[in-house]
Amino acid sequence: MMPFFQRITRRSLELGFIAVGFCRPGRPPFFEEYSRWVSAGKYGDMQWLQDHRDLKADPGNVLEGCETIICLAYPYPSKKISTSDGFTVARYSRPEDPDYHGSIKKRARPLAALISEEYPGARSRICVDSAPLLERGFAYTSGIGFIGKNNMLIRPGHGSYLFLAEVLTTALFPIPTVKPAVSMCGTCSRCIEACPTGALERPFFLDAQKCLSYLTIEKKGPIDVGTGKRMGRCFFGCDICQEVCPFNRGPVETIESLPSIDTILHMDQKTFENKFGKSAFGRAGLEKIKSNIRAIRESRAG
Repeated sequence: MMPFFQRITRRSLELGFIAVGFCRPGRPPFFEEYSRWVSAGKYGDMQWLQDHRDLKADPGNVLEGCETIICLAYPYPSKKISTSDGFTVARYSRPEDPDYHGSIKKRARPLAALISEEYPGARSRICVDSAPLLERGFAYTSGIGFIGKNNMLIRPGHGSYLFLAEVLTTALFPIPTVKPAVSMCGTCSRCIEACPTGALERPFFLDAQKCLSYLTIEKKGPIDVGTGKRMGRCFFGCDICQEVCPFNRGPVETIESLPSIDTILHMDQKTFENKFGKSAFGRAGLEKIKSNIRAIRESRAG
């Protein structure tokens, strides 16, 4: 009979995940480095990173009695979304689709159901980005990929354009023994050199307070003109440290599926919620997005 972890792997691939790994709970790899980063105050307005630091020390804080972690990777398109007048957003945002947190959780539910069938009484929790879990560390431990100098999880043969998800479960079943992937960055430092704000201060160390993804999505308040100059034509998020990575091969391609920035600037709240409220845009909100666009415009006018 096929081992249960192989059944999980097969079902995961059927559901569209491109990589599956398994590991046991415990103190996450890189937790000490993460803790020092938080202590240095590099998280900006994201106070939850400080508040949840101790919770992240043990997956048992996310699911009591956790025995096994199933790590999953789901791809998002490498093509950028653009407005009708050539302004862009980060690839992961997919403003024409529902926010990835809910859609990937839904995609992983059959795995939790499969665990319940095999291990009656077992409890499982699906996590996608928002739980207090150092998911890149566990993905690394499970063998899915390695951590790049830009802090992204990179899967050789695919790159870093992917979402991570985990199924934590109290079911204890045999899992394969794997060695974490060795970093393949070598002497390459393209991501560090290309970062427009110097947020990548050194390999594996990001100052979120300088990062355009943070500044255009998470940071409270408007963007200044100086930051607008560094944003180029991208008004939501930033992919530059991924675009220059050799593991994300191919030219930068765009798909025009957003209205013009003038249309967005004149959009009211109700229209925004109807069109984008369930997408990743909803996290930043209409006023934040408008302020990002204005910062770009003002910087170009100067």
